[in-house]
Amino acid sequence: MIRKVTSLAVLTATLLSPAAVALPGTASAQTTETAAGRQAPQLVIGALTPDVTREPTTEIKFSGTFVNTGTQTVTGLRRRLYYSSQPFQRRSDMEAYVGGLAPQPTSWRDELNLEPASLAPGAKASWEYTFTPFQLGMNRFGVYPLMIQVIDAFGQPVAAQRTFLIHMPTGTQVSRTKLAMVLPIVDQPRRAVDGVFLDDTLSASMAPGKRLGNLLKLAQSTTTAKNLTWVLDPSLVDDAQTLGKPYAVKVKDKVESRSGDTAAATWLGDLRTALFNEPVVATPYADPDVAALAHGGVDGSAKTAVEAARLVGSRAFGRDLITTVNWPAGGRIDYDGLDLLATEGVKTVLLDEAALPPAIPPVTTPDASATLNTVNGPVTALLTDRVLSEALDTDVSVPGAAVLSRRRFIAETAMIAAEPVTARRTVVAVPQRRWSPDPAYVTDLVKTASSLPWLAPARLESIKPAKGVATPRADLTYTEQDRRAELAKPYMKSVRRVGRRADLTSAITKAQDFDVFDLALLRLSSSVWRERGDAAAPYVTQVGTAVDDRIKQVSITGNEQSPLRTLAGTNGEVPISVRNSLTGPGSEVSVRLRVTSEQPKLLRIESYKDQRTILGGQSDTVRVPMTVLASGQTTVKVQLMTADGRRYGAPVEITVRTTGYTGIALVIVGAALLVLLAAVVLRVLRRRGSRRTAAAVPPRRASAPAGSES
Repeated sequence: MIRKVTSLAVLTATLLSPAAVALPGTASAQTTETAAGRQAPQLVIGALTPDVTREPTTEIKFSGTFVNTGTQTVTGLRRRLYYSSQPFQRRSDMEAYVGGLAPQPTSWRDELNLEPASLAPGAKASWEYTFTPFQLGMNRFGVYPLMIQVIDAFGQPVAAQRTFLIHMPTGTQVSRTKLAMVLPIVDQPRRAVDGVFLDDTLSASMAPGKRLGNLLKLAQSTTTAKNLTWVLDPSLVDDAQTLGKPYAVKVKDKVESRSGDTAAATWLGDLRTALFNEPVVATPYADPDVAALAHGGVDGSAKTAVEAARLVGSRAFGRDLITTVNWPAGGRIDYDGLDLLATEGVKTVLLDEAALPPAIPPVTTPDASATLNTVNGPVTALLTDRVLSEALDTDVSVPGAAVLSRRRFIAETAMIAAEPVTARRTVVAVPQRRWSPDPAYVTDLVKTASSLPWLAPARLESIKPAKGVATPRADLTYTEQDRRAELAKPYMKSVRRVGRRADLTSAITKAQDFDVFDLALLRLSSSVWRERGDAAAPYVTQVGTAVDDRIKQVSITGNEQSPLRTLAGTNGEVPISVRNSLTGPGSEVSVRLRVTSEQPKLLRIESYKDQRTILGGQSDTVRVPMTVLASGQTTVKVQLMTADGRRYGAPVEITVRTTGYTGIALVIVGAALLVLLAAVVLRVLRRRGSRRTAAAVPPRRASAPAGSES
């Protein structure tokens, strides 16, 4: 007997730990281990029906189980049902009740033994209650507390679960609240540069039962819902399209070629079909951290991201996706980021409710819409409801979590409808950005929301700012903590460095839909790296390496074979070859060649045609004219340039030797001419002298013949 009491005392001490009281929709409360290393007891609500009672005699069934998670067999545990005949007055009261910060209901009934009465370790006991609204005193529209509690043999509480009852008597008239549910299909970049995947994990995540597979199943099971708007990252679609064709993947230090993945192609085709008639908002390509772009000096990427989203989305789905709505990372943005979005055509932003709080703490739930002024005119802000959003994002793998969270969702929306209002209101629910939903749970929640008599389905495109009755809001809130949550400054600095080099490759090629590394740089700016900064390093490295390799593909050649050039005259031409080793579409380049002499007094560079267009896989030779001003040796620096005057690649130095042979030749020729002239003059003078001598001597007479007279 003493041993049994001791065992019960140990179990009671364990069960009375703070973790022993599970909260609705709180997964951790049912599985957290106590400080003593024992797991908290599992008091699981298995069913609570119906969702809403309309008649006072409607039968309510409430059932579940209790699991002995201790190490000893226990007996003497009993259960109590607590309730109240008074409904909650405010949602804040419900929040306090769920958190155990408000008094529990004081009315209780049916203190019964758990069955079976003796529970071995790991054993469970079932429990069930049946009652009516009349028996609990519920007679008006509202949300009522309901709690199941397990007590020990001494009457001390062991575990409890709190939930809600909703009663809406027949004939009750309420103003319907518009509910918009936003479901994201957002992944993370799987490629750094366009042609190479960094791993093979994307296809696996598309399999049935995996995250992307579950998102597809959810889209397929909610095609008739009228309260859904989907948010899709076009880079995920782009990755799936690329994966469906022959692709390359990096395995350790090698790049391996793979055949197309049929599973990825099937996933994308099925997603197109499921979302064919659904409103789909496209995030900017790769879902970049817009706040970090605005603060990190790369705000020009926002324009590229929106344009890429528009183009990739329309090509993949055969229709235009919505790019006028934006959901900033974390649901927070400041005016710098907001102005940047507005400039790119964004008209609506989806924000966390704390980003634009009411000017005065509200008594009732405020309308979700508000108006913000930007440099490009007014922008509509839609504020998400935290509690409803958490209900969408519940981890239902924990026993009982689905029932509790679903009931909390119904109760919260009923409480909103029960609040006094003067105009119709809208509320917005959105889970975490990269959630991993349970398709069955979310599908049921979506259908339930459509059937509740106090809700009206809505889509984001139908929500407009309320006129005249809007809740006064404080200014846009963006805290220091929000700034620290952005992509880190050192990281953005490395992205800027890569981006500056990538701009060079774009500057020398003909314009395409996107520049060569535009999409790669957007992947580096993805908001996913907020949470996984270390994982981004390989992406930055690969993009940086690819940029440098491409820059090297266009270069000055031939200097290695003949580094020394000789000019033997007063002027001459030095041939300089430029090689374009790029291939494929967009390989044609247009570059300028700048040649400068280190000693202009020795060698002067004359004018030449410096702009050259070179086809992919081709070379071009530029013959640069130079004038020799003196003998000697100097260095000529050759630099490729972009059209706007930026240096492209590393400069190349050429040594030019000027011999001065032409000046010596002139001296020799001049001396020879002088000698020749002297010889000619001497000859002329000699001829003249000979003529004068001949004229001074008289002519000799001829002798007479013999016998002639004298």
